[in-house]
Amino acid sequence: MSGAVDIINFAIVVAGLVIAAMGFFTSAFSVYTEKKHQRFFIAFFSLLFLYVCSDLLSQVSLTLLGPDYALLSRIAIFCESLFSSLMIPLFTAYMLSCADVGRQSPCFYVSWCIWAVYLMLLLSTWVSSGIYYITEDNIYHRGPLYQLLLIPTALLMLMDLGILLTHRKALPPHSTEAFALYITIPLISMLIQMFSYGLLTIVLGTCIAAMLMLLLIMQEQIKAYISIREKTALTYAENLTLQMRPHFIYNVMMSIYYLIEQDPDKARQVTLDFTTYLRKNFSSIASESMIPFMEELSHVKAYLAVEQVRFEGILYTDFDTPHTQFRLPPLTIQPIVENAVKHGVDPDRAPLHIIIRTESTGTGSMVTIENNGLPFDAYNNDDPHIALDNIRERLKSTCNGKIDITDMDGRGTSVTIFIP
Repeated sequence: MSGAVDIINFAIVVAGLVIAAMGFFTSAFSVYTEKKHQRFFIAFFSLLFLYVCSDLLSQVSLTLLGPDYALLSRIAIFCESLFSSLMIPLFTAYMLSCADVGRQSPCFYVSWCIWAVYLMLLLSTWVSSGIYYITEDNIYHRGPLYQLLLIPTALLMLMDLGILLTHRKALPPHSTEAFALYITIPLISMLIQMFSYGLLTIVLGTCIAAMLMLLLIMQEQIKAYISIREKTALTYAENLTLQMRPHFIYNVMMSIYYLIEQDPDKARQVTLDFTTYLRKNFSSIASESMIPFMEELSHVKAYLAVEQVRFEGILYTDFDTPHTQFRLPPLTIQPIVENAVKHGVDPDRAPLHIIIRTESTGTGSMVTIENNGLPFDAYNNDDPHIALDNIRERLKSTCNGKIDITDMDGRGTSVTIFIP
């Protein structure tokens, strides 16, 4: 090695490789990061790793190898400049995506146009020595137009700063801090390297800024994940509260009271069904994971058995469930059925029919709950909306499922649940 500067540069490059590898594996195997962020960081740290590897190759070729490796040095420096430059428009696209602007912003296309200018300047180094050149003795030299190569990069960073300032209110606080650090640290490093020669300040600044950005974004993602879990737990409690209405319990107990004398066997069966219903409710609130469909169906049947005693002759059910080998969040079907009973049973109207069907679609499992009661929009209070909103949120956060509600042209309501 030629001196202390070379030793420091090798240390910077090795540290950069470690940071790039850590960033890649952290983002690739994170269970808390949304797919959009995960895809960006995997691509971003892949480019960073290639950039630092190219830099390491150029350092080895220029410092340790002889004149016969001038071409290798030229290729390594070209790849180093190419990979580092690609990271900037990629970052611009990611920042615009986080601000919910994406390709709708002209900045997306402007950034790639500026990068295209940079690429043309970089390609010119193969036919001209104006920007930089490698001598036959395998020695790197800056040309008189070296600063010209850094102008597109500086413009891209300044544009990113403008995007950040413009859309800062649309970004979460940690994202704003992360993007600000990633823009300013490499920009300062680049300005230092524009007017000095020796230490790899851009490599060092880029690697540090990249890791800080990843840590801040992951911190934000973890907080969001914890918030979703807390909200999910609260949703379970809200669902249980909706199910455990005092007047419902009172009516069931009164039905059992009168059945004791009129039909003791039925009273015992209703008591057993009601006990099963209560047990399922309490086990559902305690569950943090998905449960087998048959367990949820047992909960539904216990509830309906109790209600059919109360509404004998005006409540009928049918089950067409050949597909049962799948799991779903607890308290997914039962609240929907209860809403149908609560708002559909009326002695002055036709008897309420509830049908529950299941099927395998090839891409997932589908549960359909149909009833011939009032259309969903005809309900006069918010309970059904609250319950369905809770189910929709739990399906999305737990298994990326979804729920759709269809008005069957005045013939009732159909609720479809899809679980991938």
